[in-house]
Amino acid sequence: MDMSRPISTVIPTLDGPVLAVLARTSKPLTGRKVHQLAASGSETGTRKVLRRLASTGLVTASEVGSAVQYTLNREHLAAAAVLELTALRQRLFQRIGEVIEQWPQQPVHASVFGSTARGDGDLRSDVDLLLVHQFTDDPPDSWVADVDLLGDQVFAWTGNHLQIYDLSESEFTDHLRVGEPIVDDWLRDAFTVYGPDFRNLRNRIVQQVMPR
Repeated sequence: MDMSRPISTVIPTLDGPVLAVLARTSKPLTGRKVHQLAASGSETGTRKVLRRLASTGLVTASEVGSAVQYTLNREHLAAAAVLELTALRQRLFQRIGEVIEQWPQQPVHASVFGSTARGDGDLRSDVDLLLVHQFTDDPPDSWVADVDLLGDQVFAWTGNHLQIYDLSESEFTDHLRVGEPIVDDWLRDAFTVYGPDFRNLRNRIVQQVMPR
């Protein structure tokens, strides 16, 4: 799945970016504005797509002075499918969290980071997942099996590989204490899918190990 434009999984043409723009807002947009936000194709091509979609009723076109403004017709039977396609990354995050919640041994924290979290990946991007567990020794075989199965599930859902960054609480604390470069990536990108919000967890640990 193209993590920057998940809708292209089903709609690979210019229609996909155009519909994704309209799905993100209920505010009427001109063809020029849709083209700017879609950042794909030509303005002429965007206007052609909008006119064709308007002819199907999925998009509403309204004349405002000399301009034509477009909105997604959310009452249309196809609108729900469009909205679902534009929310695929969020559905992925939700599914990962739901699976982890069912594990017999749950992590302290789990968050997606990297290009998938930022929404600027592509078809070849890994789904990067930080897991913080509470085992003091090597994780048990049951934990390893659950993590491996999650990798298989993510690939089945998206076609993208899952890259796990699996740390114990003490290892995670050490990363924060010494300022490992990847911590900056977590702070910038982390989208929490299980447990306390990453930044709250980080702040709490920093206050414990590095009091002012």
